[in-house]
Amino acid sequence: MTPLPPPQLTLSADEARRLALRAQGFLGAPDRRAGTRGVLRSLGAVQLDTISVLARSHELIPYARLGAVGREEVEEAYWSGDHAFEYWSHAACILPIEEWPHFAFRRRARRARGHRWHVLEDAERSCAAVLDRLKAEGPLNSTQLGGAKNGGPWWDWSETKIAVEWLLDTGEVVCTRRRGWKRIYDLAERAVPDALLHDDLDDTECVRRLVVQAGAAMGVATRADLADYHRLKGEQVMSVIDSTGLVPVEVEGWGKPAWADPAALASEPRGRHRTTLLSPFDSLIWDRPRTERIFGFTHRLEAYTPKPKRIHGYFAMPLLAGGRLVGRVDPAREGKTLVARQVTLDGPKAVQPAADAIAQAAGWVGCEEARVERVLPEPLREPLEAALKLTHDRR
Repeated sequence: MTPLPPPQLTLSADEARRLALRAQGFLGAPDRRAGTRGVLRSLGAVQLDTISVLARSHELIPYARLGAVGREEVEEAYWSGDHAFEYWSHAACILPIEEWPHFAFRRRARRARGHRWHVLEDAERSCAAVLDRLKAEGPLNSTQLGGAKNGGPWWDWSETKIAVEWLLDTGEVVCTRRRGWKRIYDLAERAVPDALLHDDLDDTECVRRLVVQAGAAMGVATRADLADYHRLKGEQVMSVIDSTGLVPVEVEGWGKPAWADPAALASEPRGRHRTTLLSPFDSLIWDRPRTERIFGFTHRLEAYTPKPKRIHGYFAMPLLAGGRLVGRVDPAREGKTLVARQVTLDGPKAVQPAADAIAQAAGWVGCEEARVERVLPEPLREPLEAALKLTHDRR
């Protein structure tokens, strides 16, 4: 194994935290003119998920950075024109269309494997039928193509669904929008701009570009951080790290080699910190070990945990304030009221930020009122209710 180069500088844990916050769009003035598309380009990936409490996670990502941007405006920014596509990155993600060439290595790997976990009975016939329909009729969802299921459990896919997802994996078909949460499939040759529709980047260059992008999106990162962002392997990261331009650094308290984006090191992070509730799938915190290392904050999504075993709630959203994670809010909606089923705060200083974040979220999703149910620690309940009422009256 090639020895790692010595770090070129040492960062304090606080400096690394602020670099990460700025890189993710939570420190400094937001670029409102670039809007949701600007957020997508800077993050490089926005994770999709089926859970919708306040809103779906991909809507919560620009909201957390830009404030109360309209939800229809968010969807339009992602899915209109040829600005984005959906593919497998950190998970199922919306990606800037400029990254299409970077995932050629993954498309080739899927193709070489020969099948997904579902195996087609007649792959050639099924895939040809899907391609013929899309060519003749334009973009279609799985129902329009003939149905997604055979009538059994959710994984009991029809031949058509298996075929179109296989074509998506291998790059002949692309998803450039969702409607009613269903993927809309189109031919890649029609949906991807000609300048980007090529797979001539070799695997090494694909990985190198994704590592560069991940480094810029995180500001400063370990090998594991860089790998996790687009679900690469650690050895893939290390095979290209010397050619990325990322700067070897030491971060006090991390205990692991790290690399920083040179553009992030060019200026000191300054400006206003965002106060907001974060989706558990937000790229600031989607990597749990990194979140614990940077913020000293342990968070787990409990949506799939049996209710009696939940600690913080079904969709507990971390509370970001002053550049730190200072609590959690588990939201729900009852008509025009946002209900904080459980609020867990680090201490009295988190009360006003929690009230602000709850009130802002309520207004964004069209709720006229907000109330809290359980608050931990219990002595903070009355101060939080009073702060929330005052915040609401001011609006």
